[in-house]
Amino acid sequence: MSVRDIQLDDKGRLRHFLTVEGLSRQILTDILDTAESFATVGEQAVKKVPLLRGKTITNLFFESSTRTRTTFELAAKRLSADVLNINVATSSTSKGESMLDMLRNLEAMHCDMFVVRHNRSGAAHFIARHVAPHISVINGGDGCHAHPTQAMLDMFTIRRHKGEFNKLKVAIVGDILHSRVARSQIHALSILGAHEIRVIGPKTLIPRDASTFGVHVVHDLRAGLSDVDAVLMLRLQRERMEGAFLPSEHEYFQLYGLNEDTLAHAKPDAIVLHPGPINRGVEIDSRVADGARSVILEQVTNGIAVRMAVMAMVLGRGNADEGEVRRPGAER
Repeated sequence: MSVRDIQLDDKGRLRHFLTVEGLSRQILTDILDTAESFATVGEQAVKKVPLLRGKTITNLFFESSTRTRTTFELAAKRLSADVLNINVATSSTSKGESMLDMLRNLEAMHCDMFVVRHNRSGAAHFIARHVAPHISVINGGDGCHAHPTQAMLDMFTIRRHKGEFNKLKVAIVGDILHSRVARSQIHALSILGAHEIRVIGPKTLIPRDASTFGVHVVHDLRAGLSDVDAVLMLRLQRERMEGAFLPSEHEYFQLYGLNEDTLAHAKPDAIVLHPGPINRGVEIDSRVADGARSVILEQVTNGIAVRMAVMAMVLGRGNADEGEVRRPGAER
């Protein structure tokens, strides 16, 4: 069974959200449009809509991530769902229970969705293949494979500032080789019709087959940033320094760190994104991270709306005609 077959139900609607790869432009656009309808919920006096009242969503994080877990939790609560956070480090799996036995116990508690984050690629797909038919799975990041909601919140942020994608030149800078975020960003930008996608980094951090992904590979930061509309910086994981991929953080920043001088090669109105957490002085200078063209904090805010949209589309399939999700304030 293909990933597409796993993700979609028999009417072509999202049942799971494991990767953006293989999804249609219409589905990605629907996620962005639905997120737009949720974008102002956090500004209301009562920061909730009743769409998923009575549903139970379980955050199943085998790998820690405060930002991702808390935004998923907030998203679920703003949709009026009940939320269960499982600390896997202290759960029964650490005492020898298998993952499938843990899933069966959670299913017995009548959960409706698992948000899964795992350090092994394919973990979310494995769980999606083995859960009960009524349970949906969202991939909150798996190994070096995919981080689909991060990519979609990046697309949402770009679209809010730049409009449609077909005229945009976008640069992704950093450790492309190990980045699940970069992989999902490339797929999302391609599906949404970005005019040009550039990946920028040292040869040791660019996949050998990168050009087959429909991107332009550039090893010089200034040349790669020339005339781009958006710069997507990636977090440099410090363990790469121990794996002979890079000589030092200082040298990496000198060659690939984004500062005011290198950003000047992009368009004057180019925006800067970063999935966080930021390594200041390693991949980005503080004056850029905190500057006028940075939309990094907007990404955090937008992440809640995008994750609300995905949850609503997946769990709201049976609650609206033809798979359409009721927007906030719609007649019930």
